[in-house]
Amino acid sequence: MFKVKPNHMIKVKRNQIFAFTLLSLAAALTVLTLFAIVFYIMLNGFSVISMDFLFDEPRSMGTEGGVLPAILGTIYLVVLVMIIATPIGVGTAVYLNEYMPEGRFKKILRFATELLAGVPSIVFGMFGFIFFVIVLRDYTGGWSILSGALTGVIMILPVIIRASEEALRSVPDPLKEGSLALGTTRWYTIKKIVLPLALPGITTSLILSIGRVIGETAAFLLTLGGSLLFAQSIFDGGRTLALHLYLVAMETGDLQMAMGSGAVLIILILIINFAAAGLFKLLVRRFSV
Repeated sequence: MFKVKPNHMIKVKRNQIFAFTLLSLAAALTVLTLFAIVFYIMLNGFSVISMDFLFDEPRSMGTEGGVLPAILGTIYLVVLVMIIATPIGVGTAVYLNEYMPEGRFKKILRFATELLAGVPSIVFGMFGFIFFVIVLRDYTGGWSILSGALTGVIMILPVIIRASEEALRSVPDPLKEGSLALGTTRWYTIKKIVLPLALPGITTSLILSIGRVIGETAAFLLTLGGSLLFAQSIFDGGRTLALHLYLVAMETGDLQMAMGSGAVLIILILIINFAAAGLFKLLVRRFSV
């Protein structure tokens, strides 16, 4: 019988303890950094938050009044972006994973989506400004919620496609093959088996995309217009909370109002993410019945 030397066991155990300690420190550092940032912003911004701040219009370039137009602008933009991007992104991922055969063209498409996912947002903003704001001005209204939403769709589609495709690829092939062997159609198999099992990964990709839209400034600075007024329709200009925070901090130097906007932004992100997660799960559950 092969006997393990005591020194070898001690060395293996020491390496395990060292790796566990190092990984635990890395995780703790990440969590502590996140909580420190959130705590600092909430501590400095909470004193600004009031009913008037939440439900009033901004005045004096945002140094007075509230942030209600920015809150509504953020919600309008996120809802419009996800309504357009979700079916396109998830549908493309389903087609690439379930219908398109392996080949050179499929590899090119995957490489293109990975390449687009790494493009800086300011590049998407410049494209959106030239194409949606200028070229399609008669259809988008120029600087508008619609122009910003279409820019946001292009920006997050690569993320949704790649993450959703990875989630779909994680579904075991025997489950799909067993369903097809029973005489069901491919679409029925996708609807009843593949999509419900891939739901956690797809939901994660959509929530990450929502977070990117909410926190983006550069792309929307060139397409939304930054208007302080209420957007009466998707063809009017507006601003998001992140854009409002940036403009107030950079143009007026009022860091207290910027901190208040940041605190509201954090709260809004939590609300939208929880609401989106519940909505996506409900829709897929209803869809798979």
